[in-house]
Amino acid sequence: MIKVGIIGATGYAGCELVRILSAHPEAEIAAISSVSFEGKKLSDVYPSYIYLNDMVCENSDEVVKKSDVVFAALPHGLSQELAAKCKAEGVKFIDLGADFRLENEDEYEEWYGGNFLDKALHEEAVYGLPEFFRDKIKGKSVIANPGCYTTCSPLALAPAVVNGLIEMKGIICNCASGVTGAGRKPNQGNHYPELNEGFHAYKVASHRHTPEIEQTLSKLSGEKVTVTFVPHLLPVNRGILATCYADLKDGVTYEQIRAAYEDYYKDEYFVRVLPDGMCADIHNIKYSNFCDISVHYDGRANKLIACAAIDNMVKGAAGQAVQNMNIIFDLDEKTGLEFIPPAF
Repeated sequence: MIKVGIIGATGYAGCELVRILSAHPEAEIAAISSVSFEGKKLSDVYPSYIYLNDMVCENSDEVVKKSDVVFAALPHGLSQELAAKCKAEGVKFIDLGADFRLENEDEYEEWYGGNFLDKALHEEAVYGLPEFFRDKIKGKSVIANPGCYTTCSPLALAPAVVNGLIEMKGIICNCASGVTGAGRKPNQGNHYPELNEGFHAYKVASHRHTPEIEQTLSKLSGEKVTVTFVPHLLPVNRGILATCYADLKDGVTYEQIRAAYEDYYKDEYFVRVLPDGMCADIHNIKYSNFCDISVHYDGRANKLIACAAIDNMVKGAAGQAVQNMNIIFDLDEKTGLEFIPPAF
């Protein structure tokens, strides 16, 4: 059994890791930690775990000592030193935060206000979006687990980008997320009276996920890509819907687009290209590691409209992290992740 440690286990993503890994047939949770709740049982923080997981939150050093792989579900800026400790102890490290996602240090400094503490470790880190980079993930020690918007938007656009069907200029990623994406710590923006019966954009043209989306699309296309990314906050707990717009190249038909998407994802269990006439809906992917994609053609404007829906806490966080763990340890990617989304 793979011994798993979870650092930041009482946050939303950490709590999801516990839920998923508790049923994983090849892994066992060896230790958990939480700065806010050190010394307390997980079931004291989340009563849904009572009698199922009453583990006590330890300090992070103890978690590293007891683990074969450590998941870190922490705010940005807290993972670099932790990754170095894991590396020194021969422990695999999967970071659900942002510290290793950007490859360019100048971009990291611009968007996150920090620096690379260990440049060699950053060079070793692999960006963990399995549908694109699984061959690079296998056997690696440091994985940068992508965030929710940065998973959903590239998945929506990848087949069109890779097959050269769209122009690389003028791409728009218009996304809406459930409030769990803001984390567990309450603030005015996710206070129920402020959030309920509302719908608004936030961090317009300034969200930190912008360069990450651009980095992935640039790798897939082989050229520098700039996108307009606008996130919105939905008055729901879970889910992300990305609606992405791009100009089609001259002569591209809907039949070509459809064929490209079906072929690109034909062997990807967790990506479901929906039949014609259906639209991706967050209702249909809740609590699962699936990404549903619907492809639409606006002939009047000669545009591709690609919609993708994921659960931001699963495929957009904890589920994808477990998918990466499976790849690292040479397990079937689906292991412990074959949840059927609830119908209602």
